[in-house]
Amino acid sequence: MLHVPYLPFLSPAVDIISAIEFDKTGDHLATGDRGGRVVLFERTDTKMDYPITRHPEFRYKTEFQSHEPEFDYLKSLEIEEKINKIRWCQTANGALFLLSTNDKTIKFWKVQEKKVKKISEMNVDPSKAVGNGSVASSSNSSAPKPYLANGGCTDRLNNSPGNDFSIPAGGFPSLRLPVVTSAETSLVARCRRVYAHAHDYHINSISNNSDGETFISADDLRINLWNLEISNQSFNIVDVKPANMEDLTEVITSAEFHPNQCNMLAYSSSKGSIRLIDLRQSALCDSHAKLFEEQEAPGSRSFFTEIIASISDIKFAKDGRYLLSRDYMTLKLWDINMDSGPVSTFQVHEYLRPKLCDLYENDSIFDKFECCLSGDGSRVATGSYSNLFRVFGCSPGSTETTTLEASKNPMRRQVQTPSRPSRSLTTLTRVVRRGAESPGVDANGNSFDSATKLLHLAWHPTENSIACAAANSLYMYYA
Repeated sequence: MLHVPYLPFLSPAVDIISAIEFDKTGDHLATGDRGGRVVLFERTDTKMDYPITRHPEFRYKTEFQSHEPEFDYLKSLEIEEKINKIRWCQTANGALFLLSTNDKTIKFWKVQEKKVKKISEMNVDPSKAVGNGSVASSSNSSAPKPYLANGGCTDRLNNSPGNDFSIPAGGFPSLRLPVVTSAETSLVARCRRVYAHAHDYHINSISNNSDGETFISADDLRINLWNLEISNQSFNIVDVKPANMEDLTEVITSAEFHPNQCNMLAYSSSKGSIRLIDLRQSALCDSHAKLFEEQEAPGSRSFFTEIIASISDIKFAKDGRYLLSRDYMTLKLWDINMDSGPVSTFQVHEYLRPKLCDLYENDSIFDKFECCLSGDGSRVATGSYSNLFRVFGCSPGSTETTTLEASKNPMRRQVQTPSRPSRSLTTLTRVVRRGAESPGVDANGNSFDSATKLLHLAWHPTENSIACAAANSLYMYYA
């Protein structure tokens, strides 16, 4: 486990991490915060002769201010600088490229090492430099200056145009031109393009296409398709806005491109459904190719049913066969070839069901937890309250379930079971039910704190490493 304190010199509200993302190689990690900053970390243990068994080690690389607070004068709306999403793009010529977005504006950044150029080997001796860098001269004396016959002054022949510089007697032994050297390098982040004025509502998702040329951005009612090279034009491919806003029944909550097929993408809704669309069918994809939703049990409907069914995040598996979704209570794993229902459901917040009224009163029921899959697709993970996150095994027959806390002592919230170090899914269910009988108790029998929540996490693309953000601290776990 690696704990990275996240530059705590800013105020806590500005310093809270709001986005986290590994690049495709897993050698770089990007985080965004509420202050509009993007901070990059680079893996260092692969560049040195460390043992193979050594855990991954990431070091701070650079940071830059991605977004600034703005004000929309037409709508009298303040646009905060908080980074909602970060997505890595393809690297080129040793430079890193990434997309970052706040509620309204997407920016395309290039981060590259630049050599710092310095001038060396000057004729002027720095120890004798005065004023603007000229050498002190003995000709600035009160002695009378000899004049030539035509009225010229010999001082002008011996001196440069500036009166405070003189050529020594006999001249310079050799005239050397200044030499420019570039010994040091520094990382420079430059905004290449700004994609703005395309969303009336808050952007909740951006996703790169596998073709390396396009990406999508989604808000509550629309999904737009962009070309990375064109910032002043986008195509609206999904529009769920009704003619009369009073007829609005659901909104878009998340959108993701298929990792391998450039014509396929999925988006989730506040009603708990996921739609898979094919860009080859039509220009405006209001009709879906497949619909994934789970029918609610008869008699189970309540005031909170639609709220807790809202999907906060979706992620494709690396091979594109499976799709992971996160609603308030559960994680669901879907097979895109089977739309009858999820292949696996993992209970995350079942113990909170008796507390839904309290969670609704303090708005915690609207928290948007992210989810992620391991590179091999054998495990899934998501966050919870009290800075906890849950890891489930999703391979056929797997009963693996682990709960860890994002802290310097991640195991202290685990229930110690000497005879069974790894709890099965059935044991977890019993623990959940026991916790539900006692208000304010989590799955491990500890009191939960809805004020401390782990919303953002990302799985390393090739290794069993998870990076997660708890408030203004970044933690990394390696198994």
